[in-house]
Amino acid sequence: MSDHERNERVIRVADIAPQYRHTVIFQLFEHLEPDQSLQLVVDHDPKPLRLQLQGRHGERCGWEYLEEGPDVWRVRLRLSKCRTGRTCANGHRYADARPQLA
Repeated sequence: MSDHERNERVIRVADIAPQYRHTVIFQLFEHLEPDQSLQLVVDHDPKPLRLQLQGRHGERCGWEYLEEGPDVWRVRLRLSKCRTGRTCANGHRYADARPQLA
């Protein structure tokens, strides 16, 4: 098992009550350490969540599709370091942070 796999938490989004999903995911994401990642497993393309995370964290939000449907989507999330080289405070917004649509 690689270091990366040991430091990745896998979340099956369907196991979280719908009204709490985004809140739980935001909290888990914002508490990631630089060497950790969060993998989401969902039954649809979570693009709205991506836009929300990028709107909140800008370029610090690492988003990688590992699997893209049609029945299962797997996404790896990372919270990158800020420009100073330190992990920034949770929820900190940058004036230059803009969502990137890819």
